[in-house]
Amino acid sequence: MRKYAKEIIIGFSAALFLFLAYIGVNVWPVFMVVLLGAAVWFAAKGRGNLVPIAGRRSASAVNASAFSFEQIGGQDRAKQELIEALDFIVKADEIRKLGIRPLKGILLAGPPGTGKTLLAKAAAHYTNSVYLAASGSEFVEMYVGVGASRIRDLFKEARTKAKKAGKDSAVIFIDEIDVIGGKRDGGQQREYDQTLNQLLTEMDGIHTNDKPRILLIAATNRKDSLDAALLRPGRFDRHITVDLPDKKGRKHILSIHAANKPLHPDVDLDRIASESFGFSGAQLESVMNEAAIYAMREDSETIGDHHLAMAIDKVMMGEKTDREATNEERERVALHELGHAIMAELVRPGSVSSVALSPRGQALGYVRHNPQQDHYLYTREFLDQQIMIALGGAAAEEIFYGGRSTGSKGDFDQAMNIVRTMVESGLTELGIIDAQMMTPDGWAKVTRSILDELMERTKSMLEAKREVFVSALDVVIREETLTGDEFRRLLGRTPSQTSVAAAY
Repeated sequence: MRKYAKEIIIGFSAALFLFLAYIGVNVWPVFMVVLLGAAVWFAAKGRGNLVPIAGRRSASAVNASAFSFEQIGGQDRAKQELIEALDFIVKADEIRKLGIRPLKGILLAGPPGTGKTLLAKAAAHYTNSVYLAASGSEFVEMYVGVGASRIRDLFKEARTKAKKAGKDSAVIFIDEIDVIGGKRDGGQQREYDQTLNQLLTEMDGIHTNDKPRILLIAATNRKDSLDAALLRPGRFDRHITVDLPDKKGRKHILSIHAANKPLHPDVDLDRIASESFGFSGAQLESVMNEAAIYAMREDSETIGDHHLAMAIDKVMMGEKTDREATNEERERVALHELGHAIMAELVRPGSVSSVALSPRGQALGYVRHNPQQDHYLYTREFLDQQIMIALGGAAAEEIFYGGRSTGSKGDFDQAMNIVRTMVESGLTELGIIDAQMMTPDGWAKVTRSILDELMERTKSMLEAKREVFVSALDVVIREETLTGDEFRRLLGRTPSQTSVAAAY
């Protein structure tokens, strides 16, 4: 009965109104009062929903207080820059003597999964501040003025919570700031523009001598798309790049996430860090977690090298699938992957770790490579070799089948991205040019010229190794996996040192 009390009251009231109207009683004054009351109630409820945007993050304020910079790996330079900026709040008396103005905003820019949110939480802990977080998408609404109102509520909530907690400062973190802070196109009626204008107003209203002090930390992976008014000094005073970790940083991150996991004594995290070039902190955490899952599936008490190798493959390419290819498809895939592997060994001897003929993610097969030293500068020769390795699969299909298949699409995408890098870096016959001035026909011409030349070189080198394809094909199809040393023996090279996995 209690469960349906609301429905019973509404039904009884409606019936009463109809009965009174039927017997001739003037119910319009009462009806208008009820209607006005309902309108006020719904309006108040709608406004009330704005406050919890920050309020929902009150639990984050508690969690953030226990999160420190020591728990973040692989971002030593970013942490150093951020701590230096936060010292303007922590050491307020010292900087006041030098006449330094405390910062109002800090922008963290970098690829996804590099730890920008963690840095913001650690910043709140370092400054002993209340922490409130929101995403840029939370301020996007179809109703005019809602986003701007939520911005106001967020800053108001930060000051209120800081006063209640007895703290002198509050950190507001807005993730995906590019959603509301993108470059304006001149139109002043867009909802996004109103939200951005309100954010700029709130930042201008931050007085560094007031207490509680407000520090706005924002994160984006598209800094180039942000509005210039948002980036100028006096708003986001400090721009910190949070980039992908190097080998030392990757090892640090892996060690942090391995602290609560039973690793086998033979596991070498330094080697795993080498294998995971280009991985973000989030991907490295996933590697350790997936390795533990693989160990659990095998009822293993410790996490071994093979668990970590499978985890790297999964994070990079996806889980193994149950897709069953026809015999013709398996043979084509095997020749395709052998093309990649042979080309890799020809231009970089000892680089192949294994050739696998097992579906994983969207790939029907893959080649794993031995880790190389981290590279940040590339020569034309190196990039040409990368393209030739990528084209090796399609070249092998042309040699044995006289044509290509759709399995080369990803390889061609990779090759064209490398060509674009070469053009933008002035490494082609075009010389130093503004890539933005290139027309689609211009891009097509230079791409076709480079790729056609390298495809011919690749086919010529692979044609000379036709017997290796023939001898290795049956082994790959039968065993589904060929180790690097086995492959090099077939290729006529001496086995290299113990191979480790790092997928391209």
